[in-house]
Amino acid sequence: MHPDPSDATSTSFAPARDPWDRAVAALVDHVRLERGRRANTVDAYRRDAQAVVAMLRDEWGITGPDAVDLGLLRRYLASLATGGYARSTRARRTSTLRIWFGLLHQQGVIAEDPTLALATPKQGRQLPRVLRADQVVALLGSPDRTSPVGQRDATLLELLYGTGARVGEICGLTVGAVDVAQQLVRLDGKGGRQRIVPLGEPAVDAVTAYLGTGRPALHGEAATDALLLNQRGGALGVRDARTIVERAGRHAGLGHVTPHTLRHSYATHLLEGGADLRQVQELLGHASLATTQRYTHLSRGRLREVHAAAHPRARARPAHGSAPATVPDRE
Repeated sequence: MHPDPSDATSTSFAPARDPWDRAVAALVDHVRLERGRRANTVDAYRRDAQAVVAMLRDEWGITGPDAVDLGLLRRYLASLATGGYARSTRARRTSTLRIWFGLLHQQGVIAEDPTLALATPKQGRQLPRVLRADQVVALLGSPDRTSPVGQRDATLLELLYGTGARVGEICGLTVGAVDVAQQLVRLDGKGGRQRIVPLGEPAVDAVTAYLGTGRPALHGEAATDALLLNQRGGALGVRDARTIVERAGRHAGLGHVTPHTLRHSYATHLLEGGADLRQVQELLGHASLATTQRYTHLSRGRLREVHAAAHPRARARPAHGSAPATVPDRE
């Protein structure tokens, strides 16, 4: 006699995990273990995948990845567009889908990869915001450097602008990663790539003051070698760091400022000062020079200055009896 499945005393097996849950877990493991991405990047992939599952499984009733075809994915992306999602979000979801379903096909979970003919939404060209030098001064001067929290905030801002690092790279710094004597900082970038970036005196001064009084006051009994600490003595998180920068921007009267605004400003100011594009690429930790080239959006006025100083036939001849013609700078 076979045991009755409804009998609570009979031996039973736990139900198998939902195929969508297994697929999400496979993607997360792939991004974390095989691609070696940071925790924040892994979480971003997980959130994207879970958002796809929420639509396909929970709303549309698609039982698993093996029931997905190209038309369904196009319908999904179209629903994002009609739902008001930004092009950048739709492009990122498309990238996640390609990596995800390509992995599932490689693992034999699905017979064919439905993303092979999936088009990426065009994002258009959107230049990042760049602060002027006087705006940077106002921003970096906004924290109260007489308090431990203010010293930490000033150190965060000085390091972000002084190195052009990503906010995750700054939050991941240990005390030993900053050499104040040599004015250097060791950054751990994407894909495990490490780079050494010089520090200017304002950043060194901020770090030195913070290590002297600010960090010991925040540290308490916490056992961490993280450079930047929260008020509980633990490592400062990326979300908290973004909040600090945004608050400093409002306090300085600059509106919405993000850590990436400071990265854009750092790169642009270096290029305007005459730095070589490949040097800036190395400082930013970009794997491709093409990524760095988007920072070359110098103002028309600056381009004219460079052209006039560098090109032997740059000076236009004025018409007879008239003053040299000028072109108004519209930026």
